[in-house]
Order: sequence, then C-alpha cells, then structure tokens
Amino acid sequence: MIGPENSEIVINQHYGGLNPVLFGWQSCDSGYSYGPATRPYWLIHYVVSGFGTFEYKETIYNVNPGDIFIIRPFERTYYEADHNKPWKYIWIAFTTEETLPDCFLQSVIHVPTAGAIFNEMFHCRNMGNGRSAFLSSCLWKLLGILLDQGHATTDYVDKALHYMNASYMERITIQDICKLLNLERSYLYTLFKQKLGISPQEYLINLRLEKAAELMIAYNETPSTAAASVGYTDIYQFSKIFKKHFGVSPREYIKNFSS
Repeated sequence: MIGPENSEIVINQHYGGLNPVLFGWQSCDSGYSYGPATRPYWLIHYVVSGFGTFEYKETIYNVNPGDIFIIRPFERTYYEADHNKPWKYIWIAFTTEETLPDCFLQSVIHVPTAGAIFNEMFHCRNMGNGRSAFLSSCLWKLLGILLDQGHATTDYVDKALHYMNASYMERITIQDICKLLNLERSYLYTLFKQKLGISPQEYLINLRLEKAAELMIAYNETPSTAAASVGYTDIYQFSKIFKKHFGVSPREYIKNFSS
C-alpha cells in the first residue's frame, strides 16, 4: 500500500478538538533525511517497516517498526532513514487548542497496535466532504491507544466523581459505583473522606440537589420535574432532603429567587 511519497488534500475545517491538516505516507530512499526544521503543527509518523533515527534536542533515537515519533509545533527536529533498511511510514499532521496528555511529550513511543488506526486512515482517500471529520475520529482513536499505553490509573475517587457527574440523573447508588470499581464500600468511603472530606453518599446527594436547584431557577422547571431529572422518584423524599440542604423547601427556594 505504501509507495513513494504521497499525500492527500485535507481541507482545514478548524475543528476545536483534534483538527487534521495533512495526511500522507512515504517509502523512503536509503539515507533520506529531513531537517533540521520546524513545523507549525503537530506531526505524528508511524513506522510500518524499516528503520531510521529521530533527533530532538541533541538526543538521537533509534526508531523501529511499530514506533511512533512525534514532532511538536515549532520544535526543531531532524530525522533520517536507515541506509540499509530505510523506513516506510504513515504520517498525519494536526492542530489543536487542547492540552494534550503527557504521552505527547515523549519523542518516540513503541505502540504497534496503532498500526491498525494508521491503516484505517487510508480510507480517507475515497472520501470527499467527510475526509476531515473521518481523520479527526482516527486521531481520537489514536489518542485512546496512546493513553492506554501508560500505567493504569488507580485514582478511584476521580473515577467515581466522573461517573457520578455523568450519571447523577439516573437512579445510581454508591453500591452501584463500588461494583463498577470493584471496591468495598468502606474503602471508597475512606478514600473520599481523605481526599474530599465528605462521604461518597454526601457528594452524590449534594450534586443532585445543586443540579435540581439549577433546573428550577435557570430553566424554570417544577420541583417534581427537577426531582425526576436528578434521580429522585419520590417528590416527598426529595423535598425533605432539599430542605435539609438549602434550609427551605423547593417551592420556597423558587419563590425566594423570583422575588
């Protein structure tokens, strides 16, 4: 599939996330080199076969098949294909306003599983208006694989918080969250108290009540609709907990803001 240097036109759609601007592939000649030079965008090469070297800040990296080498915007780099077995690579350039994870601070990453995604990018050759969006989706897939290359996170509190904030409107319980995290409830309680000073149950209740209050004031929802929208099926239980938290009933809360 990879022949001499080739590239595809990618219309810059100025996507706010990962915005592709160039895509291409190359079967390099013996000793082919580029640089020292800078680029105004992020540029990622995936080495399909062959070998070469990548130089950044006076450090020379030997790059092998299954490796990715990363060129960051406006950083001077130099790379050269091996004289005996020159590399073949697929590359994609993109811009972003996002703060990328630490894996993008590495110069060379061994990630052979990324090869499937780079091969998938070739499908863009048969696309028209959807080419940029398709390549953007491939970049997000690549980001997922690169993140998974790192050590698995064990910050159970952060995981629990993310799940609560995404699912508070459902009838989730702390026991449900413990089951997802494969943790004892007492252990999650200890972690929350150490990090936030409150229990998981307190956090979930506070989150739901604050969201309910926002629905009633900012979106003019009734107490019953607000209650149902944050996971409470019993309006009387909701009103009781709401009053304990805010000091007034839901209707008094709305009245106070209206006046």
